[in-house]
Amino acid sequence: MLKAQNSKRYDLEERTFRFAKKVRSFVKKFPRTLANIEDSKQVIRSSGSMAANYIEANESLGRKDLGMRIKICRKEAKESGLWLNLLETEANTDLEQERQELLQEATELRKIFGAIVEKLK
Repeated sequence: MLKAQNSKRYDLEERTFRFAKKVRSFVKKFPRTLANIEDSKQVIRSSGSMAANYIEANESLGRKDLGMRIKICRKEAKESGLWLNLLETEANTDLEQERQELLQEATELRKIFGAIVEKLK
């Protein structure tokens, strides 16, 4: 990454890590239906993959590798949103509020990664 972006690089690394941790904490709280169990596995994977791929992007071997890792981060953020939308909170307002906050963060991360992809073109 560019030198001017180094300080922000770690902020985004921390932000993706916190998102993955919050997702893990969230899925422990909601009703254990078959659908929720399966969807929770998927959202855990996609949120963790986003964080891991961003770390890999920071250690990229070149601009092409960086671009590919950031595109994967964008894809995983979008996928995290899908799985969060599929989770059933069964009208629990606290869980629904938390889900909405996680959805907002997934959307913001997707937009950030999308902007990075555009800058790399």
